[in-house]
Amino acid sequence: MTREEKHILVNELTETLKQHPNFLVLDTGGMTVEKMNKFRRVCFQSNLKVQVVKNSLLKKALAAVDSSYEAVFPVLKENTTIVFANENLAEPAKILKDFRNDAELPKFKAAYIEMSVYAGESSLDAVASIKSKQEVIGEIIGLLQSPMANLLGALQSSGGTIHSLLKTIEEKNQ
Repeated sequence: MTREEKHILVNELTETLKQHPNFLVLDTGGMTVEKMNKFRRVCFQSNLKVQVVKNSLLKKALAAVDSSYEAVFPVLKENTTIVFANENLAEPAKILKDFRNDAELPKFKAAYIEMSVYAGESSLDAVASIKSKQEVIGEIIGLLQSPMANLLGALQSSGGTIHSLLKTIEEKNQ
């Protein structure tokens, strides 16, 4: 690869990172071509971009976008494949877990989600359990509606009691 080609690739990676700042870093070394193509297909069906990159070029692209990405640098060794997340930040991790079943490949190196680095295989479950924006909004709305529903229920049930009490008082006054 010529110096110019490397420069073009770093610029393309930089633009992709600006559009998709959240991503997973995987080690796909040791995977067969067939299995790698299958993994790419699964990601493509979920509108996830998968790219095999050289560590040195990825470091340059990450440094060009934001200095907070430097926390990912320690895991950039050996083979590196990056999976860019879309709106659902946990989706790539869920796909990885489903794809692997009981196999070890591709290996999870790290994830960069909302300016936080999750490194090591043990953090894959934490990344997969991150809630999407829609799920968080739904939970907040549910929490806000709950007290109102309780208040309305209490008013309606006490309204019947007040109504019967008023009826009893009215009957006694007649």
